[in-house]
This record gives sequence, structure tokens and C-alpha cells, in this order.
Amino acid sequence: MVKKHNTKITLKFECSLSLNESQSRALKALACYGIDSFLEVFYDKMGKSYLEPHEEGLRSLFEEINEQLTPDFQTIDTVWKTLRKAGL
Repeated sequence: MVKKHNTKITLKFECSLSLNESQSRALKALACYGIDSFLEVFYDKMGKSYLEPHEEGLRSLFEEINEQLTPDFQTIDTVWKTLRKAGL
């Protein structure tokens, strides 16, 4: 008789990255090209060997960048505009 086990092993990895405003805007600008356009040009010019195995992760990354940074930049742009109007 073979005994079945109901065990599930899960491994989760998370990484936090601290970026300044300029770096964050550069990352957001990269994502603004859209993943399909970005990959088309990237693969054509740089090849697929390094990035293609991580394409699903890159697609998810572009989504997260757009979802998370867009509202933050709207807020910071408003703050910058207010500071400039105040002459600061």
C-alpha cells in the first residue's frame, strides 16, 4: 500500500528596491513603451537569450510599475508644482 502525502511546499521570494525620483521616473518611462513594443525592439536588437526566459516576470513587472508609480508621480508632480508656484 502506497501512502499519499498531502504536503505542499511553497517558496516565496520578495525583493524591495529603493530608487530615487530620477531612477523611478526612468523605470516608469521604460514601462510606458508597453511590454509588446519593448520586447519586439529588445529582442530584435539585443537577442532573446537572457530576457526571454524571464518574459513573464518582465510583463508582470511592467504592470506593477504602471500601477504603482503612476499615482505616486501624480502626487509628486502636484507637490513640485505647488512648490514652484510658492517660489521654493
